[in-house]
Amino acid sequence: VQLQASGGGLVQAEGSLRLSCAATGGTLSGYTVGWFRQAPGREREFVGVLSMNGVTAVYSDSVRGRFTLTRDDAKNTVYLQMNSLKPGDTATYFCASTYRNSASRSTSGYETWGQGTQVTVSS
Repeated sequence: VQLQASGGGLVQAEGSLRLSCAATGGTLSGYTVGWFRQAPGREREFVGVLSMNGVTAVYSDSVRGRFTLTRDDAKNTVYLQMNSLKPGDTATYFCASTYRNSASRSTSGYETWGQGTQVTVSS
């Protein structure tokens, strides 16, 4: 399976974007899906992770209450709804999947990665 992240763009502060992580060549059903982001000159950091059944989501402190993860297994897609965006959210966002039933905050916890999608938040 391959993952493709999309939906990034340029938005003003306090605006919203919805990122999508679509699977091709296979299914996301039965996989835990995480999102990470990486700003220039910084390490890739954990944003959130959604359980296989879509019931449990874990978020980083910096996005909790503003970002929401959902999944539509019929469409093989996981969504990251981002509200109240801040300039500090500017980064390239990556989705990743793992067969493990665990809410890993580490990049090493995921086997498959999509290419990134750029999110830029202007002040």
